[in-house]
Amino acid sequence: MRKENRLLSWLLVLVLLLGWGYVVPSAADSSSSPVIDRILKKKLLVVGTAGNMPPLNMTAKDGTVIGLEPDMAQMMAGAMDVELKLKTMPFADLLSALQSGKVDMVISGMTMTPERNLKVAFVGPYMISGKCFLSKEDEIAATKDPSKIVNPEITVAALKGSTSQYFVESALPQAKLITTTDYDEGVKLVLEGKVNAMVADFPLCAVSLLRYPNAGLSSLFTRLTYEPLGIALPAGDPLLVNWVDNLMSALDGSGRLELLQKRWIEDGWWLKELQ
Repeated sequence: MRKENRLLSWLLVLVLLLGWGYVVPSAADSSSSPVIDRILKKKLLVVGTAGNMPPLNMTAKDGTVIGLEPDMAQMMAGAMDVELKLKTMPFADLLSALQSGKVDMVISGMTMTPERNLKVAFVGPYMISGKCFLSKEDEIAATKDPSKIVNPEITVAALKGSTSQYFVESALPQAKLITTTDYDEGVKLVLEGKVNAMVADFPLCAVSLLRYPNAGLSSLFTRLTYEPLGIALPAGDPLLVNWVDNLMSALDGSGRLELLQKRWIEDGWWLKELQ
C-alpha cells in the first residue's frame, strides 16, 4: 500500500509541475535564498514533524512517517528535485529546530498564531482545524461552552507547547492541566481514566474514535477555536516563503490538496499501518 502511496504522490507532483510550468532553480539562480541554496547543495529537504499526529503525520509499523503532511512534503521535494528527510521530534522542539537550522521547514499540524509568527514565517493555511474535547464523559465531550465545565476537580490533558495547552490555560483556568509530549500519551491518559478529557484538534479526536471504537470515547466536533494550520519557514528568507506559497497555491488551485485531505482524513484505510 505504501508503494502505491508513494507512486501516487510522485504522479501528483508530475501533473502539478506540468500544469504549473515550474522550472527547478539552479544553485546559481537561488543565491538570494540561503535555505534554498542549502537544500539544493545537499540535494536534501529536511522537514520537521512530530510524527504522531494522525492523520496529518504518523509513524507506521516499519518506522516510516506517513500522512497528509508527509505527502505534501514529498511533493515539495519532488518539485525541487531533491530527496526528502522527515525529522521527527517532540512538537515543542520543532520551532527551535527550525530557528537553529536543524530543519528547513516544519509541517506538523502547527497553528499559525501571532506569537509564533513573530519568530518564524508561515505559509497557509492548508487546512482549518479547531479544538475539541476527547473524553469518556459525554457532558464534557459535547460541550460547546467551556465555561460550563469549569471545575477544579476536572483534569485535562494537552500537548505541551501547543495551542491546546494555551486553550486549557485560558478557557479552563481552574482545571488541573497535564501536559504530554505527544498525542498518544494524552489519549492513553483518557483511556485509562487518569484525566477527564484531552483537548486536541478535531482530526486527532476523529482518528481516536476510529482507533478505539469500543473504548467508550466520545467527541463532538464543535471547533471550539479557529485553528489555521500552516507551514513554518525560517525568518529572513523571502524567496523560500514565495516558493512555498506558489507551490501551495498551485496544489490548492489544481484540486490536489483537496484530494489529499479526502484521502487521509475521510477514510481510515491507513489505520492498519500504524504501530
